[in-house]
Amino acid sequence: MPAGSGSPSRHRKTSSGPVSDAGFVLDVRNLGRRPGTLREMHRTVTEHGRLGLDLIAIPADAEVELDLQLQAVSEGVLVTGTASGPTVGECSRCLEPFDDQVQIRLTELFAYPDSNTEQTTEDAEVYRMEDDLIDLEPVIVDAIGLELPLQPLCSPDCAGLCPECGVRMAVAGPDHGHEILDPRWAKLAQFATDAPGTGDPAEGSTHPDRSAPAAADADVVSENQEEK
Repeated sequence: MPAGSGSPSRHRKTSSGPVSDAGFVLDVRNLGRRPGTLREMHRTVTEHGRLGLDLIAIPADAEVELDLQLQAVSEGVLVTGTASGPTVGECSRCLEPFDDQVQIRLTELFAYPDSNTEQTTEDAEVYRMEDDLIDLEPVIVDAIGLELPLQPLCSPDCAGLCPECGVRMAVAGPDHGHEILDPRWAKLAQFATDAPGTGDPAEGSTHPDRSAPAAADADVVSENQEEK
């Protein structure tokens, strides 16, 4: 579905609908409305518009391969098969561009204009034919929008970006890392860095030398004993 669109819905054709058998438009008049009649078809369609989501899509001017079976039933034409094409995207983890392929399976009924299904079914519940033409583009738009991931990855094990410096972890190497200090100890670490000395408790001490008075008292006692 186009980028930013909501949930898929059935598209009703207007007077400006499909007019020829080309691209995603299929002419089914050769089925003749005979239930059980089958037609196999393969077609390569160059899609001029982007098909997909914000982060991943089939790009404009890409080739979409259609492998289909058309079967006439009582109420319309049943279309089954596959549509496949290249995709380009941006990884939701590392933000790098990447290429891939998408294949969608189609099983859709296109109701005849005068059928009971067409007359009794809401517009959003079934696709319709117009002038024996089927327009597959809205079917493919809806199916691709459901098939592509909302958060695409360049690889299932993509490690994303480093949360600290933003470098891609795939190229950063196994030794990449950052020393992360608990913010509760940041001030203490700064104080330890700014404090003088080498960490020796005796170095830089501002306390007086308590052994000096004791030595002086011992000298006085010794002198008194000599005088006696």
